[in-house]
Amino acid sequence: MCTVVPISLTVGANRIVPTIAIPHPLGNPSLSKEDEYELRKGLVKKALRALETEVDGQKVFED
Repeated sequence: MCTVVPISLTVGANRIVPTIAIPHPLGNPSLSKEDEYELRKGLVKKALRALETEVDGQKVFED
C-alpha cells in the first residue's frame, strides 16, 4: 500500500495498492467516522486481494 505509485515502481515493489494521500494514506479526515471506516475497509480488502493474486513482475491494483 502506497501513496506515491511511481516510487513503488522505481524500487521494484511487485504488488502496489494505491492509497489516499501522503498525509493520510489510509483515511480521509473530512469523512464521517462511518464513511472513513468503509474507505479503510475497502483499502484493506484490496490489499488482501493483491496478496492473493499471483503476479509476474510489477502490478498496480487500481480496482
